[in-house]
Amino acid sequence: MRVIAGKYRGRVLASFEGKDVRPTSDRVKESLFAILTPRLSQAAALDLFCGSGSLGIECLSRGASFVQFNDVAPESLAILKKNLSALREEALVTRADYRVCLQNLRRKFDLIFLDPPYALQAEAKDALERIARLRCLEEGGVAVYECETAAPEAEGLECFDTRSYGRTKLHFYRYPREEGNL
Repeated sequence: MRVIAGKYRGRVLASFEGKDVRPTSDRVKESLFAILTPRLSQAAALDLFCGSGSLGIECLSRGASFVQFNDVAPESLAILKKNLSALREEALVTRADYRVCLQNLRRKFDLIFLDPPYALQAEAKDALERIARLRCLEEGGVAVYECETAAPEAEGLECFDTRSYGRTKLHFYRYPREEGNL
């Protein structure tokens, strides 16, 4: 796993193995960030199920001004901290269940990444609905959900785009546009 572009381009990140671990492939990450590039400069991002932190680190590499990393697994956070240390990068790191993390956010975000492990795929709809209810996104912000399934309906958010890369799907959510305000 490596950083695709930006100031840390080409840097190899520490990762871990296991059947429950599903790091975002370089191909998918490259495509995702090609889509998000116009949104990255000075953006605030939340990597909600961060794992090793590759999505949030890619944001920092490409000019995001703030990234909060969250995961419930101490093993994931240990690898994340190793990666941040290797890059000499500082960020807010929290260890909490996604529900607690979202409830305790102290700011809104331009980008929120949801890339939960296979065991937590069912929680994605709940996480998306909490993001909407708690108004965690800035106006014009986007939540990106990575999975292998169809986009779940999420009350308070609309899925406005889906991209497929083999078995991996990226679903892009935003607050619904009001009629007449397209």
